[in-house]
Amino acid sequence: MWLKPEEVLLKNALKLWVTQKSSCYFILQRRRGHGEGGGRLTGRLVGALDAVLDSNARVAPFRILLQVPGSQVYSPIACGELLSGSDVYWAIATGATLEEINQHWDWLEQNLLHTLSVFDNKDDIASFVKGKALIAEETSSRLAEQEEEPEKFREALVKFEARFNFPEAEKLVTYYSCCCWKGRVPRQGWLYLSINHLCFYSFFLGKELKLVVPWVDIQKLERTSNVFLTDTIRITTQNKERDFSMFLNLDEVFKIMEQLADVTLRRLLDNEGFDLDPDLQEPSQITKRDLEARAQKEFFRAFFRLPRREKLHAVLDCSLWTPFSRCHTAGRMFTSDSYICFASKEDGCCTVILPLREVVSIEKMEDTSLLPNPIIVSIRSKVAFQFIELKDRETLVESLLVRLKQVHADHPAHYDTSGDEDVTSPVFYSTSMCSDHKFRDLEMVSSQNSEESETQKSPQLRPEALIAVFQQSGGQSPDSRMGEPEGSVVYGRSREQIKISLWNDHLVEYGRTVCMFRTEKIRKLVAMGIPESLRGKLWLLFSDAVTDLASHPGYYANLVEESMGKCCLVTEEIERDLHRSLPEHPAFQNETGIAALRRVLTAYAHRNPKIGYCQSMNILTSVLLLYAKEEEAFWLLVAVCERMLPDYFNHRVIGAQVDQSVFEELIKEHLPELAEHMSDLSALASISLSWFLTLFLSIMPLESAVNVVDCFFYDGIKAIFQLGLAVLEANAEDLCSSKDDGQALMVLSRFLDHIKNEDSPGPRVGSHHAFFSDDQEPYPVTDIADLLRDSYEGIPCYLQKFGDQSVEQIEHMRCKHRIRVLQGHEETTKQNVLRVVIPEVSILPEDLEELYDLFKREHMMSCYWEQPRPVTPRHDPSRPYAEQYRIDARQFAHLFQLVSPWTCGAHTEILAERTFRLLDDNMDHLIEFKAFVSCLDIMYNGEMNEKIKLLYRLHIPPGDAFDYQKQLKQMIKDLAKEKDKTEKELPKMSQREFIQFCKTLYSMFHEDPEENDLYQAIATVTTLLLQIGEVGQSSSSSGSCSQEGGEELQASAPSPEQDSVFADTNTGKMPQDSQAFPQEAKGDWTVSLEHILASLLTEQSLVNFFEKPLDIKSKLENAKINQYSLKTSEMNHQSQPELKLNSL
Repeated sequence: MWLKPEEVLLKNALKLWVTQKSSCYFILQRRRGHGEGGGRLTGRLVGALDAVLDSNARVAPFRILLQVPGSQVYSPIACGELLSGSDVYWAIATGATLEEINQHWDWLEQNLLHTLSVFDNKDDIASFVKGKALIAEETSSRLAEQEEEPEKFREALVKFEARFNFPEAEKLVTYYSCCCWKGRVPRQGWLYLSINHLCFYSFFLGKELKLVVPWVDIQKLERTSNVFLTDTIRITTQNKERDFSMFLNLDEVFKIMEQLADVTLRRLLDNEGFDLDPDLQEPSQITKRDLEARAQKEFFRAFFRLPRREKLHAVLDCSLWTPFSRCHTAGRMFTSDSYICFASKEDGCCTVILPLREVVSIEKMEDTSLLPNPIIVSIRSKVAFQFIELKDRETLVESLLVRLKQVHADHPAHYDTSGDEDVTSPVFYSTSMCSDHKFRDLEMVSSQNSEESETQKSPQLRPEALIAVFQQSGGQSPDSRMGEPEGSVVYGRSREQIKISLWNDHLVEYGRTVCMFRTEKIRKLVAMGIPESLRGKLWLLFSDAVTDLASHPGYYANLVEESMGKCCLVTEEIERDLHRSLPEHPAFQNETGIAALRRVLTAYAHRNPKIGYCQSMNILTSVLLLYAKEEEAFWLLVAVCERMLPDYFNHRVIGAQVDQSVFEELIKEHLPELAEHMSDLSALASISLSWFLTLFLSIMPLESAVNVVDCFFYDGIKAIFQLGLAVLEANAEDLCSSKDDGQALMVLSRFLDHIKNEDSPGPRVGSHHAFFSDDQEPYPVTDIADLLRDSYEGIPCYLQKFGDQSVEQIEHMRCKHRIRVLQGHEETTKQNVLRVVIPEVSILPEDLEELYDLFKREHMMSCYWEQPRPVTPRHDPSRPYAEQYRIDARQFAHLFQLVSPWTCGAHTEILAERTFRLLDDNMDHLIEFKAFVSCLDIMYNGEMNEKIKLLYRLHIPPGDAFDYQKQLKQMIKDLAKEKDKTEKELPKMSQREFIQFCKTLYSMFHEDPEENDLYQAIATVTTLLLQIGEVGQSSSSSGSCSQEGGEELQASAPSPEQDSVFADTNTGKMPQDSQAFPQEAKGDWTVSLEHILASLLTEQSLVNFFEKPLDIKSKLENAKINQYSLKTSEMNHQSQPELKLNSL
C-alpha cells in the first residue's frame, strides 16, 4: 500500500533489510528472512525483534524508499550499501507480498522515472515524489471506501466549490490525482470531473494553476503517449491540447471522461435524436455509478441489439448447459426488463437471447456439488435452459419471476395447437426431441387471429412476401440470366436445396426460434447465404423483430388505417421515391409492390415522426418486402431504424457519419498503405456513405447484396465494417495507383457492380445506382460468398473476434468519433453563420469568430445552470443555421457588459435592455447572432451620425410591430451602406425621452480621459436643445397630442430622477444618477434626430469622442477571461437571498 512519506533511519537498519532493486531515485527492499529459503534462523530473529519493537502490528516484509542523488537531505545507495552522506530516507510504499510491491514499483517506473529528469532542483524532486505518493495513497483509499464512507468525497466537493466558484447546479461527479503537462513540465494536482466541465487545480512550488474546459468545447478525447510517458489522456479543444497522466487507474478515468463527454455533448448538441436514460434526465443527479451503469447498459443493448428502452438489471457470472457440446459453457447472464441473455466468455462460442414473452417458467433446482446453484428457464417451444453457478440465486429468481409475471400480464399469449404445417418452410418443422415445434408456434394465436381479422378489415395488406408472388407468376424472363453459363439456374436451385438441408440439420440441433443457440457454426452458414425460402423468417429471428410482431397484434393495421390518405411533406417525399426503389425488379414495376412499399413507409413515418422518412429507407424497405410479409417487413424496418442502426435515419444522419468516421480509423489501422496514399479519406467517406445507409443494396447487384443483409441481421454493423475493409483490400493495388478521387470512385464502382452470387436461384437484378455498368471489356467477376468469407477471415483485426471485446471496442470507437462528428456539425454551423455575417459588417473575421464563441458560450451557460425557461429553447439542430443559437434579454445583458464599448457603469444594464428591445424585431424575446453583431458593428465601426442615430432609436419607444420591424431593417441597410434616400423620418423625441438620452451620454463619458470637457460640451448641447424644443413647443399646434394621451403617458412614466427603458416596460426601480437633469416641462415638447445631431456636431470634444477608433480585441480578451466569473457571481448572488429565506 502507498504510505504517507515517513522518514527512515538507515544507519542501523541495513542489517534488517536487503535491497532487491534500485534506480536513481527509488529502492525496493526486502525484510531479511522473507522470500528466501536459506534464512530461516535470520527470519526468526528479525521476527522476534519486530515483535519487541512494534507490538501493534508486524512490519511489512517489503518496502520502497525514496532517494535523490546529490540532495542535501538524501544520500545515494548502490547494491544495498550506504556510500556517504546522511542516513535519512523516506518510505513511500510497503507490501505484504512480492507481487504487491512489484505493482507499486512498476507504477513508479511507468509514471515517475521519466518525469523526474525534467527537474533541475533535487529538492523539488523530493517534494514532487512525496506529494505524489501521498496523493496515491489517498486516491487508493478513496477508491476502496468511497461508497461506504463518502467523507473524503465531501471534502473534495468543498475544495472543488471553493477553488472554481461554480454555482450549486454544477455537480461534481468524481475526482482523481494526476499531472497536467505544460510543455515538458508536469503540474501535479487534482482533476475534477463535473457534469458540464473538466477542471484541473494545481498548487505546486508556489504556483497556482486553474484549468476549466467545458465538455462541449472538447473536439477530441483520446489516449496517446509522449516522449516521457507511455500512456496519457489528451484533451483537444479549438486552440489547445492538454495532456494528463500519472493516473493510478487510467482505464477507469478515461471511460468516465468518455461517458461524461458523450452524455453532455449529446444532451446539449444532439437533442434531435438522443433520448436520455431516466437516470440521466436530470444532469444535477448524475453520479459516477450512473455513468458506469450507462456504459454497461449501452454495451448490453449493442451486443444483443435490443431496444433502447431495455433497462439492464443484473450481470452475473454463470455457466449454461449447451447440448450441442454436451457440457456447461462459462459466461455471463444479463437480465433486463424483458430479456434474459447469455454470452460465453470464449469469443463466438455461444450466445442466447430469451425474451421473457417466450419464457413459461423459471425454477430453482436442487443444489449439488456437480450443479451448484442451478436454475431452469423453460420456454414455450418445449426447451429448457439450465444455468448453474449463480450467486445470490434466491434474489435473482425472485426478481425474474416478478418481471415474468408483468410481461405476461402486459402481453397475454396463447399456444398454437392448430397443428397446421407451414409447407413453405419445412425447416421450421421438426420432430426433434429438443425442438418439436414449428416457427409459427412462436407467433401466438392471438396474433394470428388478429392478423386474420386485419386482413378482412384491411384487405390491401400483402399476406405473403413479394418474392413468392414474383416466382409463382413466372416473372423470370428468358434472358434474365443472359451471359451466365447454361444450366446455371438449375445449378442455383440445387445449391438452394443443399442450403435448406444444411439449415434444417443445424436448426434441429441448435434450436429454431429466437431462443436458439447462436454459435460460430451458424455464422458460417449465414455467410454462405440464407436460402430464399427461409430468409425473411430468419431475419425476423436474428433481429428479434418477431417479438415485436407477436407483442403488438393489430398495431400495423391500425397505423396503416390512420396514416393512409394524409398528405404532408413526408408523404410527398415518400411518393417521390416510390418508383426509384428497385425499379429493375418486376415486383416494383406494378402497383402491387409500390402500394405495399407506400403503406410500410407511411406507417413508419406515422409511428416515429422524429425520423419520419429518410432517403435510403425506401431501398431497404423494398428488399424487406421481397422476403417478408408486409407486417413483418414493417417490424424489420423498426428493428433496423431504432435498434440496429441508431441515429442513422434522422435530419443529420449522425449515426451514419459516426460509423463512417470509425471506418476511416479502421482503414488507417488495417490498410495503412492505402490510407497513406489517400491522405484525405473524405473521398472514400463520401463513397462509403451509401454502404452504411443502404447496407450495400444500392451499389451491388441485388442477388449479392441480400447476402450482405443476411450477415447484417446476424452480426449487426460489424458485418458492414468487415465487408467494407474486404472491398478496399481487394482493390488496394488499383486504389493506390489511382491518380484522383474520380478514378478511385470508378475502381470501386466497377468492382462492386461485378460481384455475383452463383448460388442465387432467381434472376439477376443489377444495381440501379451502379456508375459504370456498360463496360467495353470483360471485368473480373467476384463471388459474394468468397468476399464475405474474406471479410470474416482475411482481415486480421478485432472484428474477427465476435465476442464482448469487439462490440465494446466498436462502441468505444463510436463514442470517440461521435464527439468529432458533433463538433464538425458545430463548426459547419459556425462557418455558415459567419459567411452570412462577414459581408455585412466591418468587424474582422477572426474577431467575429471570437464573438460567435462568446455568444454560444453564453447560451450554453444558461443550459448548464438554469432551469429551461419557455422563452429560451434548447439548441435545436433542425432549425436554420442562424437560428440554432439565440439568447434572451438577460444573456444579452451579460454579453453587452462584456463586449460593448458603451459601458455606462450602473446605467449599462438599462442601455442593454433598450438595445435588446430594439434588436428583438419579431417580439419573441430572443435575438440571433447576426442582430447582435450588427449592433456591435455600429458601436465600434459606425460613423458618428450612425452612432447617434442608434442612440436616438434606443431612447424612443417602438410603435406597432410593423413600424418597429421597419426601423430594424433600416438600421441594417445603414450598416451595409445602402441607405435609402426615401427612408421614413424617425418620430420626434419627447422631453422625458430626451432626459434619458442625456443621462445615457453622461454615463458614457464617465472615466473618460476628457471627462470634464465632455461634461461641459454636453451641458452646452443640452441647453441648446432645450431651447430648440421650447421654440418648437410654442409654435406647435395645441392638438398635436391629445390631452388624454398626455396624461396617460405622464401617469405611466417614472420620475425624472428614475431611469426606465420605456413607459410600457416594467423594469422596476433603477439606480439614480447624481448628475442634474432638466426638469420635464408640461406640454408638447419635442426634438428631432436632426436637431440633436446638428447640436452635437458643434462641440469638437463630442465629435472626437464618437469618432475615435475603438479596439474590440482587448474587450474580447477580457470577455473570454471574465465571462464565467460574471455568470457565476450572478448565479451565486441570486442563490444568497434563497439561503437567507431558508434560514429564517
